[in-house]
Amino acid sequence: MEVVQRFNLFSGGGVLPPKWGLGFTQRVPTLSTADDVRKEVEAFAKNKFPLDFIGLEPGWQSKSYPCTFEWDHTRFPDPAAFTREMLNKGIRLNLWLNPYLSPSSALYERMKPLSGSHTVWNGLVPDVNLPAAANLYRDLFEKQHIELGISGYKIDEIDGYDNWLWPDIATFPSGISGEQMRQVFGLELQKITNSWFREKNTRTYGLARASNAGGVSLPYVIYDDYYDHRDFITALCNSSFIGVLWTPEVRASETAEEWLRRVQSVCFSPMAMINAWADGTKPWSYPEVAGQVNEVAMLRMQLFPYLYTTFAQYYFEGKPPVRAMNLVEGFSFDPSISAGALNSTNNPYAMAVKEDIKDQFMLGDNLLVAPMFKGDKKRKVVLPRGKWYDFYSGKYAGNGEVIEIEPGLDRIPLYVRDGALIPMIPSVLHAPGKNEVLPLEIRHYGEAPGSFALYDDDGETFDYEKGAFNWYPFQVLKDKHGKWKGIVSLPKGQKGLGQYGAVSWRYMGEQ
Repeated sequence: MEVVQRFNLFSGGGVLPPKWGLGFTQRVPTLSTADDVRKEVEAFAKNKFPLDFIGLEPGWQSKSYPCTFEWDHTRFPDPAAFTREMLNKGIRLNLWLNPYLSPSSALYERMKPLSGSHTVWNGLVPDVNLPAAANLYRDLFEKQHIELGISGYKIDEIDGYDNWLWPDIATFPSGISGEQMRQVFGLELQKITNSWFREKNTRTYGLARASNAGGVSLPYVIYDDYYDHRDFITALCNSSFIGVLWTPEVRASETAEEWLRRVQSVCFSPMAMINAWADGTKPWSYPEVAGQVNEVAMLRMQLFPYLYTTFAQYYFEGKPPVRAMNLVEGFSFDPSISAGALNSTNNPYAMAVKEDIKDQFMLGDNLLVAPMFKGDKKRKVVLPRGKWYDFYSGKYAGNGEVIEIEPGLDRIPLYVRDGALIPMIPSVLHAPGKNEVLPLEIRHYGEAPGSFALYDDDGETFDYEKGAFNWYPFQVLKDKHGKWKGIVSLPKGQKGLGQYGAVSWRYMGEQ
């Protein structure tokens, strides 16, 4: 973990998303119109399903594959008014693009001498390492998107694979080779787009198909067209070693069971997203599990204070929000120990020594997530040393051992460390707004005293980089009568908890 932290901090510290970025995302079908999006937002409200931002796919543009980056006014007659309308409803807009410039663009002739020797999708590949090329894009994007209130981007087709992009022999005016440009192009696009929002002191959060070393501080989550659920969880684990964020996005499923299992997983990832660009799926597309899907989405919203604090650790300490088990204290394996019989002292992880644990992970310091997959009725969970408790019931689960569980369909298995405090808010349909105050419930698990430092800032700007933030320490101890007692320690001069109002305590072990 220390190696990972040092790398992440060396790269600028992990990204701290805007608060709305940790809400729920729906990407609408490719040719959606403004009216289609309005209906989508109304449907989410009618079904009481959380929603914070809508992703517009290629059809929002006048031309795509390659792109003009200009609005299609037959689908979106008044983009500025439409964006304001969505913002007034608490909905942000995120725009799909591939970064290749269409011959139909008014910028084409000016960008041509600043671009590579080869095209992609018949579009120019701007050499964004040249300030002149980057500035041409900046002027266009600011005028067409950012000044209207667009909140971010999904950057597609930047995977660094020459069958889709350009060959090794491609040349660029900056002198960077075609091969190298393929590897860094996605990272450079993340940098320049993020810089446009930074200039306005506004945080963004989006998606990218590729990144590279040093991308940890950039507000983009990696996604992919690959769609194997188990491998998605492996990627979620592996991302924690290399300073990137990853989402096991949900698109479609063959059965209601698979749909629920995928949604359960994505709700415990850096971006909770349904990508309905192809077939228009909705969270409630499988009525037989619609209730369970809603429950897990609402649980993500309830866990917002914990999740946001976990991302603050990413920025301040370099600890990734989603963590492979190898990074967890109490989960280090001695390679000299042979995979023999289970021994609680010398070899408590007989299975783990033999196998790579890639189907479970930690979310922050205290929450262990064990996804279920299509067709599975039971699974094994490897618990690190120390006592662990079921998140939902507070019941003891085990200590430094491999347990086998049969959790049923309704809920994703979650486990909490002994003494852990989990801060939660009521079920909400949008992530907490800048001036919104919500009550806070602190759950305490297990038999040990515990503490938790809750992070908060304005959730929208970069003022936290100048010290405009607070950590609120919470403790649970036993009083002289042996009863649990919760304590809130306010920073000097603070009269309240900022985003949070009344505090209640729930001692899960007493249920």
